[in-house]
Amino acid sequence: MARPAVIQQDAAGPPWEFAAQTDTGRLRRNNEDSIAFDPRLGLAVLADGMGGYAGGEVASEMAVALLQASMGRWLAQVGPAPGGKAVMKALHQGIAQANRAVFNASTVNPALRGMGTTLVGAVFGPCGAVVGHIGDSRCYRLRGGRLTALTRDHSFLQAQIDAGLMTPEEALASPHRNLVTRALGIGADVEVDLMHEPAQRGDLYLLCSDGLTDMVTDEQLVSLLIPDIPLADKVALLITVANDNGGKDNVSVILARFAGD
Repeated sequence: MARPAVIQQDAAGPPWEFAAQTDTGRLRRNNEDSIAFDPRLGLAVLADGMGGYAGGEVASEMAVALLQASMGRWLAQVGPAPGGKAVMKALHQGIAQANRAVFNASTVNPALRGMGTTLVGAVFGPCGAVVGHIGDSRCYRLRGGRLTALTRDHSFLQAQIDAGLMTPEEALASPHRNLVTRALGIGADVEVDLMHEPAQRGDLYLLCSDGLTDMVTDEQLVSLLIPDIPLADKVALLITVANDNGGKDNVSVILARFAGD
């Protein structure tokens, strides 16, 4: 059974505000995306599962729950203002632990064999934004009306683009657009890309699954993110447009806005 769409909005007190939603889309029967965030700690996690039977749903739920728990414990212990390097290290360790748990679960249960998931996780706090990701779930930042991708897809198409064998425009029409080259839970170890940047007042961060980016162009994203409306309304609008444009996959969105100085 498909999980219902959920909209959440809360604030970690200034300076960060959050909103999120996940939706099954128009064509899928089940939602294999999972999302979570903790406004008190500035933590946001999104995963897009893959695998037969119920494997994708299990993998994404496990990864999100485990990373939320481990980072939640760490952030609660270190206090309100950990440094960027410390957060990056903790996020890397948390993702590695989640990877091992998902991989181990897939090896002991034949029905879940081969399951895996993309993942993008972020910690938003006094140090700015710390982001870790695996696969093709993305993190963007909107600043001064300009949208910047902070993550680079671990995918067959991105590798083709990087090698000069395909243009981004050609990639949009490729039937191989959902082939990932890196995923959580596929092996005992996983390589994680991490980044850290300070935030500026008004910065808006978008975490999303490919169910959004396959259906909504970057130009459309900018036009939907710029209006001065509540974050929950922005999230709902992004989901609606993705579904109106075809809704071929599950679509999940988390927004975090920096309202500090």
